[in-house]
Amino acid sequence: MNDSRLSVSIRERTARIAIIGQGYVGLPLAVEFARAGFSVVGVDTDLDRVGALQAGQTHTPDLASEDLIALIRLGRYEATADLSVLERSDVVIICVPTPLRKSKDPDISFVVAAGTEVAARYQPGQLVVLESTTYPETTEGLLLPIFQARGAKVGEDFFLAFSPERIDPANPTFKVGDIPKVVGGVTPACTRLAASLYGQIVPRVHEVSSPKVAELAKLYENVFRNVNIALANEFALMCRRLGASTKEVIDAAATKPFGFMPFYPGPGIGGHCIPVDPLYLSWKLRLDGYESRFIALADEINRAMPSYVVEVTAEALNRQRRCLNGARILALGVAYKRGVGDIRESPALEILGKLREAGADVSYADPRVPSVVIDGVLLKATELTAEGLTSSDCVLILTDHPEFDYRQIVELAPLVVDTRSATWGIPARPGKVVSL
Repeated sequence: MNDSRLSVSIRERTARIAIIGQGYVGLPLAVEFARAGFSVVGVDTDLDRVGALQAGQTHTPDLASEDLIALIRLGRYEATADLSVLERSDVVIICVPTPLRKSKDPDISFVVAAGTEVAARYQPGQLVVLESTTYPETTEGLLLPIFQARGAKVGEDFFLAFSPERIDPANPTFKVGDIPKVVGGVTPACTRLAASLYGQIVPRVHEVSSPKVAELAKLYENVFRNVNIALANEFALMCRRLGASTKEVIDAAATKPFGFMPFYPGPGIGGHCIPVDPLYLSWKLRLDGYESRFIALADEINRAMPSYVVEVTAEALNRQRRCLNGARILALGVAYKRGVGDIRESPALEILGKLREAGADVSYADPRVPSVVIDGVLLKATELTAEGLTSSDCVLILTDHPEFDYRQIVELAPLVVDTRSATWGIPARPGKVVSL
């Protein structure tokens, strides 16, 4: 299948699509293409996940099982661990994890493994798109040579592009089909085909001159958020010293209709993107002898927030004539953000660990996370009850899940440390609620 034939099959939505990785990025993307009428195969090496998907069971907060079941029954979606489906696919999209090693260096072994499997099975005329967030020049410097080693000529025998994922889990306003896509191909033909593909499911496709530009665009998005969150977190430290409410100050600043975007402090940063992606860029630049000072400073500030939260909690207990050692602390939420059950890089885990180290009696409630392991110890979620609130010495809000009744929490808990401004505006006696 050449450029023109693939272009036609994409426009007619007869192109067969395989998406490698059926996590929080790959599965919603697969479903969106299936809804548009394409035949989609979700490929994953996790056999338990594949089995669940084959039964119509989803694991992401943005997709209902009944929607997946409907697509399976229509024959538009199937899940498999069989990589031979790549040989029968016109389009292959790679959505695999790109974590950091303990040394904070990029771990792109999943991308290499996926690219190697695709190249080993590639068919003439295939379009291959990488969506996994990675350092600049990965597409051209890493993936392209894997295909070239097989004798494939880019822009003729196969087409290669990068289009960064932009999914925000549990965001009810912006889902896959609502978010513009950035696309950068190795050649103009690669860009054109990838843009045509995503144009079938999103309202706007922004074409850029190369995969490197698209890779950098994704990194800049999350560097921007990382730096501004760090600024909000440092501002919280300043406001505490000056005796002012951080949220009240930021809300006041946010009334300006131009030149300002509000970011709010929190217990740290979590998830796969914001704590990780900026370090991909700084690592790459370090190889070229450049030190990205903003990224390093933002990372330092954000990673210090869990210790700061423990410090604030200890001081709040002291004012109640209680010691952190032996205090009964009920933490609300351990997921990295509101409305999800994802604990990757969640600052709550570090905070719970530090509280336990200080001798606190720690329990937690999270309707989306049934259990966590803290320093090798398994903790199971407790149900949030009136008795649990009144019997605690401190209720520590770490994730502002919508399921929590914050008025009841403020009313019944003897002390509330709120790291998410979830209780803002709820009446309470002086000193009962402490916010960042």
